[in-house]
Amino acid sequence: MELRIRNFFKLLLLISFVLSLISFLHHIIALSPLTLKPLFPNEALPTKTGYLSINRSAASKSAIFYAFYEAQNPISSLSETPVIVWLQGGPGCSSMVGNFFELGPWRVRSRKASSENFTLEQNPGSWNRIFGLLFLDNPIGSGFSIASAPEEIPRDQLSVAKHLFAAITSFIESNPLFKSRPLYFAGESYGGKYVPAIGYYILKTNEHLHPSSQVNLGGIAIGNGLTDPVTQVATHAISAYYSGLINERQKNELEMAQWEALKFTKMENWGAATKARFRVLDMLQSMTGLATLHDFTRKVPYETETVFAFLSKEEVKKALGVDEESVYEVCSDDVAIALHDDFMKSVKFMVELLVKKSKVLLYQGHFDLRDSVVSTEAWIKTMRWEGINQFSRAERNAWRVNGVLAGYVQKWKNLSHVVVLGAGHLVPCDQALSSQAMIEDWILKRGSFSQKEDEQLANSPSSLFSLFD
Repeated sequence: MELRIRNFFKLLLLISFVLSLISFLHHIIALSPLTLKPLFPNEALPTKTGYLSINRSAASKSAIFYAFYEAQNPISSLSETPVIVWLQGGPGCSSMVGNFFELGPWRVRSRKASSENFTLEQNPGSWNRIFGLLFLDNPIGSGFSIASAPEEIPRDQLSVAKHLFAAITSFIESNPLFKSRPLYFAGESYGGKYVPAIGYYILKTNEHLHPSSQVNLGGIAIGNGLTDPVTQVATHAISAYYSGLINERQKNELEMAQWEALKFTKMENWGAATKARFRVLDMLQSMTGLATLHDFTRKVPYETETVFAFLSKEEVKKALGVDEESVYEVCSDDVAIALHDDFMKSVKFMVELLVKKSKVLLYQGHFDLRDSVVSTEAWIKTMRWEGINQFSRAERNAWRVNGVLAGYVQKWKNLSHVVVLGAGHLVPCDQALSSQAMIEDWILKRGSFSQKEDEQLANSPSSLFSLFD
């Protein structure tokens, strides 16, 4: 009997040993380089990445980092295929947020909350479906871009535009095919300044260049942009009040704070005006108790930390060809400090020239309370443009994507304004397919963005009365 018991225990020990061995071998195999999936698979790599110098003649090493994705399914020859150039806002936020969180062909996801177990998922609403897509970490000091010294970071939009122009012309020269391709500059938030600035600079510079050396500007697109702050800052109270987020007493308090920002702006005390605007936003945040002013329906802010964690990985930086010494930041404090006195300065006059000589798209996420629909409509009304009366009279049409209501479009000639339903500050993140349809139809002048709408209004009796206003 004892012999049987001893043999039984020996068998149990043997079974336990075998099971432990199998578990150990399985763990070793799982960690093997042969089976580990790379964080950045080859199919997700950009077409090309690198650095673009902002001043070829200077000894400075300051340069703008870029990631370019060629069109997945171009509908014309590459020499004629438009390229969208994306500029993130902030100021000082990285365009890699736009790339991996919003409109790029691949989005980074974390498999579990607060986990660094990343995966890249294809984005069906990518903006490079039929166009080329170029992301620039702008200005220098943002994202992976290099600022050799803090004093080299731009302090105003003219300096931003000069750097961007140098970077863009350098990129174009890297491949003869890019010379003839129309460029459409797009961005959101503080990009509402960068985008008009580079568009305006291109128009002005082209006037002094031989046609063969000119940059082929197709148009600009601004999403939830800060463009004319002096007009926009005065709208926060009414926007929140008529959204039911504050009461009349709070509205009055907020309007007093807004008046302070306006006062300093008119005095051209730019530092004080910027601080006053921040006080308005802080008051609005406190009054409403919202998780974020960027989308008053969200229970938590946009979770861009995943992008930060992903792009901080050495393996990812190596795959992107990033400078080894680069320390990635989603948004740079150094850039925000450098542009502190630029916040309340308007670039509306730049848009006024662009709408005359190019095409302009202004789009808004319906749920944004920071740079709201109301704030953009307010400054549009003040534009000095011969078509503004016709634009004001133009129908605001329901806009559908795949048969579903996606928002509203108002258009006249070169100016289009879109309200995107179900979206906040980051429209491509919230409504990927709608944003894709919008940018494609706008560039190609299809659907709600065709010239047919203009012709119908031009032939209607109401448009004739505007001649006598």
